[in-house]
Parts: sequence; C-alpha cells; structure tokens
Amino acid sequence: RGDLFVGGGMMRPARPFCQSQGSRSRRGTSPEPPKFQGFPLLLLTTPGARSGKGRTHALGGFPDGQDEWLIVASKGGSATRPAWLHNLAKNPDKVWVQVGNRKFRAAVVSLTGADREQAYARVVNVAPVYGGHQKKTDREIPVLRVTPAK
Repeated sequence: RGDLFVGGGMMRPARPFCQSQGSRSRRGTSPEPPKFQGFPLLLLTTPGARSGKGRTHALGGFPDGQDEWLIVASKGGSATRPAWLHNLAKNPDKVWVQVGNRKFRAAVVSLTGADREQAYARVVNVAPVYGGHQKKTDREIPVLRVTPAK
C-alpha cells in the first residue's frame, strides 16, 4: 500500500488536507477521482529509490484521452524535481496508479518537444495554478503521460 507523501517543503501546510484526500481516494467506491482545487487527483505509487518501500503521492491527474492521464512534476515551481520522479525513473516497471476506485500497474512516458508543450497547455487550461509553476523555475517542468501497463 505504501505511505502517503504529499509534496516537499512548499506543500507542508497543505499536507494534512492532501493526505486525507489521498486516504479518501484509496477507499473510493466511485470510478470518478476526487477533486482538489477543482481538478482531479490520482494516487501514484512507486518504490522508494533507496528504501524500496512503497511511496504513494496524491497528484493532479488530468484525463487526456481514453485511459490516459497527464501528471506534472512541478513541485510547485521549485528548482528541484519531486522525489517521486526520481523513484519512478529508478523503478519504471513497478509503478501503480489509482484513479477513483480503479487501481492498475502503469506505464509512464515523459513527453518532449511539442507533445510536452501541448500537454502542459491542456493542464494549465484545467488548472491555471500550474501555469505559474513554470515561471518560478529555470528547469523545464516534466509532463508525463500515464496509461495502464500492457
């Protein structure tokens, strides 16, 4: 099942609320994901890169076609990448996602070039707060597509 982690230092004040949302998501009976600030949440679970323990993160999960979601590794516009991105890179074949009451092993692809730009624009259209994140940092914020693994 894994521990539920929510953001880094910048997200610390929202952590209790997000953790309760994540816990509620785990128990959800509806196929619809819960919403946070008007956009849908998904739970991303990866083994810790060093510990191997399951780490679950509540993230904005933006539907992008049939059985496809976009997630953004913005960490609120921080200069550093979120730990879950490192964990995912170390164990790409051990990623699990829960959307609403549906849990599945996931394939995750980092988008590049025009695909990334277009996907980021679609996310910002639904959740404008993400638009400000890119302005806060010099790093290119990764946008990833999540699909059920085959």
